[in-house]
Amino acid sequence: MELSTLVDQARGWLLSSGMRILVIVFVSLIVLKIASLFSTRLLARFMKPEIDEEVQKRTQTLGSLIRYVLNMTILTVAAVMVLGELGIEIGPILAAAGIIGLAVGFGAQHLVQDIISGFFILMEDQFRVGDVIQTAGKSGTVEKVNLRMTVLREYTGNVHFIRNGTIDIVTNTTRGFSCFILDVGVAYKEDIDEVIKVIKETDEELRADHEYSDLILKPIEVWGVDQFADSAMVIRSRITTKPGKQWGAGREFRRRLKKRFDEQNIEIPFPHMTIYMGEDKKRQWPAKSPVKEKPDEAG
Repeated sequence: MELSTLVDQARGWLLSSGMRILVIVFVSLIVLKIASLFSTRLLARFMKPEIDEEVQKRTQTLGSLIRYVLNMTILTVAAVMVLGELGIEIGPILAAAGIIGLAVGFGAQHLVQDIISGFFILMEDQFRVGDVIQTAGKSGTVEKVNLRMTVLREYTGNVHFIRNGTIDIVTNTTRGFSCFILDVGVAYKEDIDEVIKVIKETDEELRADHEYSDLILKPIEVWGVDQFADSAMVIRSRITTKPGKQWGAGREFRRRLKKRFDEQNIEIPFPHMTIYMGEDKKRQWPAKSPVKEKPDEAG
C-alpha cells in the first residue's frame, strides 16, 4: 500500500471518526462541568442559613454521592461511544465485562457487602456528615460517607476508616437533639429540695445567657436522687440541646453550678472513711490492749 494511500486514509479517519471522538471528549467535559455545577447549586440551595441544620448535613452527604454517580455515568457513556468510533465491537466487551464482574463479585464479597451496606446507610439516613457516632468500636465525627466506607475523626485528631460492611450497630449522639446527663453529688447533710432549687436557678441563668439561649432547647429536667453513694447523695438531671452542643453547654453548667454551690455553702463531698473502734457489751469503748514492756536483759 502506498504512503499516499495511508495518508489519505489517516486524513479521512481524522476528519470523520477522529473529529467525532474529539467532539465526544469535548461534550463529555462540558457535561461533567454542568453536572458538577448542578449538584453544587442543588446543594447550595439547601445549605442556606435558614434551612435546618439536619437538612444541611443530609444534603451534604447525598451531594457527594450524586456527584460521584453522575461522573461515573458520564464517563462510562463517553468511553462506550469512543470505543464504538474506534471500530471496537461493544457487545463482546460488555459480555466479557459481565463475566469478569461476576467472577470478581464472588472473589470480592466484602466489597459487595460494603456497597450494599453503604446504600442502605444512605437511603435510611442513619447518619450524615458532621454527626458524632459510635460504631465498630470507634467513635468520632463523620467526615465522609460513601457506598464503600465511613471516615470518622476522633477529638484527638485520629482518623478511622471503617468499611460499611462491618457496621452492625450505630449510636448517633447528634440526631435530632442531644442530651447531657448531669450527676451531682452532695453531702448527706444538705437539704435535697434546696439543692434542686439551686440547680434549676443555675439552668435559668444559663438559658438567659445569649450565648447559650439558642443552644438549649428546654429547661433542665431534674429527676431527683438517683443513688445513695458512699459519701454523697447523687442527684441526676438532663439538659437537652441542639445536636452536638451538649458538651459545651454541660461544661458551662458545671462551672456555674460549682460557683453557686460555693456561694450557698453546699458541700460537694469527696470520698472519706470513718473509723469505728467498736464497743464492748457494756457499750463502752474497749480499753487499749496493754503493751508489754521489754524485759530488762540485765535483770
